[in-house]
Amino acid sequence: MEYVYAAMLLHSAEKEIDEKTVSAVLKGAGVDVDDARVKALVASLGGVDIADAMTQAVAAPAVAAAPAASGGAGAADAAAEEEEEEEEEAGFEGLGSLFG
Repeated sequence: MEYVYAAMLLHSAEKEIDEKTVSAVLKGAGVDVDDARVKALVASLGGVDIADAMTQAVAAPAVAAAPAASGGAGAADAAAEEEEEEEEEAGFEGLGSLFG
């Protein structure tokens, strides 16, 4: 997780997210840096809008709680919402592979 946190910190500070800066943040935090993991993280974030991904990650728990709150949703509505959830989760699978 610390690798992703380093990238989020750099994004928040409006700094370039590259191998050098991610490694520097991790070393500054006292983490033993695995260069292969840093390289994989930077490569996986290459085409990602981090602000958008963070917004979706924060909104995901609210989407999951909505069906439980409605109580009267039909089976078709529940299936459609579950399918949408799976599509959203599929977008984050690439980042999940970094945490073997």
